[in-house]
Parts: sequence; structure tokens; C-alpha cells
Amino acid sequence: MRGENAAVRTLGIDYGDRNVGLALSDVLGMTAQPFETYLFKNRPAEDASYFKDLVIRRGVGEIVIGLPLRMDGSQGSRVDKTKAFARWLGEAVGIPVVFWDERLTTRQAHNVMQEQKVRMKDKRSVINQISAAIILQGYLDSRRNDADMP
Repeated sequence: MRGENAAVRTLGIDYGDRNVGLALSDVLGMTAQPFETYLFKNRPAEDASYFKDLVIRRGVGEIVIGLPLRMDGSQGSRVDKTKAFARWLGEAVGIPVVFWDERLTTRQAHNVMQEQKVRMKDKRSVINQISAAIILQGYLDSRRNDADMP
């Protein structure tokens, strides 16, 4: 177990039906880095075990999941699926799960890959990770900006 003063990371998630992009913050909560893409096994106990182990191994104390709102801000069926996943995940790992608006993150991730000249065959494996990092970085920046306000 972590000590009371241990640094805590935040896990960013870009949720998909099969692939889940993951990103981790640094221990100071300043930056987000792409981590990996998890492919659901469709075996809830095995999926839960993966996330529990990740939380413990990486010292995660909070999870941020991208909320796929429509461009007009309304909620559709993807939001319902994402919220159901978040409930399941929160129960599985026992730490707080919050949502962050993920509109346009996929487009931003594609732009990042183009700028970094990511090879076409590698794009599929990293797009979800980059999206997760963009979601997480937005959340971290917002939290830091809120703390800076008087």
C-alpha cells in the first residue's frame, strides 16, 4: 500500500467498446504521457484485475474518463456506455472516477500523429493513447488553473 504522503498519479482514459487508451500523469500532476492501449477481454473479472493491478503498480489515486458529448454538448448513447463503464471501473478499483469533455480529442490526436510523422501501421495502436493523454492533460491543466485562482 502507498503511504499517506506518497505521490499519486492520475489515469486518463479514452474509452472504446474494444480498445481503451490509457495515459498517466507524472507524480506532480503536471503532465500526461500516453501509456498503453488495453484490449478488453470480455471477461469482467480479468478486465477488473488488469485495472486493479494498474492502479496499484502505478500509484493511481484518481481516474479521468473522456465523456463523448456531441458537438452541441448534448448526450447520446456513447455517453451512456461511457458512464456505465465508469461505474463498473470505480467499483472495480475503488478510487474516484471523474469525467472530462473529450470533444475533438480524436482530431487533435490525429494532428499530433501527423506532426510527429507516426507511421501508418503504428497509428491504430497509439491513437487511443494519444487521445487519453489529451483528455488527461486538459483535466490536469484545468485543475491547476483552478488552484491558481484566488
